[in-house]
Amino acid sequence: MSCSEALRVHAYFDGELDAGAAAEVERHLETCTDCAALLKDLETARSALRESAPYHRASSEFRERIADALDDEDGDRSRRRKSWPGISFLTGAVSGGGVTALAAVLAFFLLLQPGSNLLVDDLTNAHLRSMMSDHLIDVVSSDRHTVKPWFAGHTDVSPPAINFAAQSFTLVGGRADYIDGHRAAVVVYRHGKHIINVFAWAAGDEHLPAEGLRNGYHLLFWKSGNIAFCAVSDAGLDEMKTLTRLIQNAGAPIRRE
Repeated sequence: MSCSEALRVHAYFDGELDAGAAAEVERHLETCTDCAALLKDLETARSALRESAPYHRASSEFRERIADALDDEDGDRSRRRKSWPGISFLTGAVSGGGVTALAAVLAFFLLLQPGSNLLVDDLTNAHLRSMMSDHLIDVVSSDRHTVKPWFAGHTDVSPPAINFAAQSFTLVGGRADYIDGHRAAVVVYRHGKHIINVFAWAAGDEHLPAEGLRNGYHLLFWKSGNIAFCAVSDAGLDEMKTLTRLIQNAGAPIRRE
């Protein structure tokens, strides 16, 4: 990897960048094939570990040994952790003792969190980045005949971009984003003082939650054909459900283009 931005792509993948730096990397990814390929490789490796790597749940005895090791490091066994529910790790990944063992366990525990939770975090962060930078809209228009064709050359999918101004959901434009390793299309609506980002990306076999909530932002998921959707906003949940129904009921079945 010869591109000087490779290290920042790694930091972007790990969620270590602030909103401004993340937006810069996203713009760089649109033009740098090397960095785009690097990001795709990182996503593929993480997905393979989550889906295919053998794992088993840590025994209570093993958790106790880790707690003892930590207490020994601190010099105080009175703070022993009695139970660590839900810790999982890859077979044979942990060896040795003390802090090294704990670091390995926690690293794999975080890596193997349910995909839906990571997806909720990814979408929430993408929504927040769009609100905190100049990356909210790439194509400014309330005309679906302008917004939808723009997606065809910039994203993996071309979802409907319908103006529901009569129902108080005004189409203001669209943009490209990266979600779960895919070039996602984002249709942007304004509802009163609220912005609603409707993300669309190529769906796989993953299970999508019906709803999510992060830091006061609602997320509503659905699939149509082989496209996954998620609406994200701090608007009221009932209002967001109204918009998602309008989108789902508007026109012909959606397909990947």
